[in-house]
Amino acid sequence: MKQEDFNEQFRNRTKANSVKTIKIVSKIKYSDESSVLKKQLVRCSTSVTANFRSVCRARSENEKYAKLCIVVEEADETLLWLEMLVECEIISQDTINDVYNEALEILKVMSAFKLKLKPKA
Repeated sequence: MKQEDFNEQFRNRTKANSVKTIKIVSKIKYSDESSVLKKQLVRCSTSVTANFRSVCRARSENEKYAKLCIVVEEADETLLWLEMLVECEIISQDTINDVYNEALEILKVMSAFKLKLKPKA
């Protein structure tokens, strides 16, 4: 797959997953605990999207790698907040399965991409 095709595919996938995540959490009834978890989840999910777009526009390989490191961190954090929502019994696992599995796949692919780009010491 050409890099441009990969970039386009993951720009679309990360944005679509962020949108799905926002739609899911917008249906959660307000409480102090749910509010904190929802905000954290939306922030990191959308950060994956925004930072991957930055990866695609990076001016140097070092900048690309740095942004990709953020994507990996934020993708992992997205999984954490999804898990917290389930473990706090705010939302069911069934409700988040699709976004969780896609976030996990994005994390795996971006982690592999990061290893490929790692600067030589």
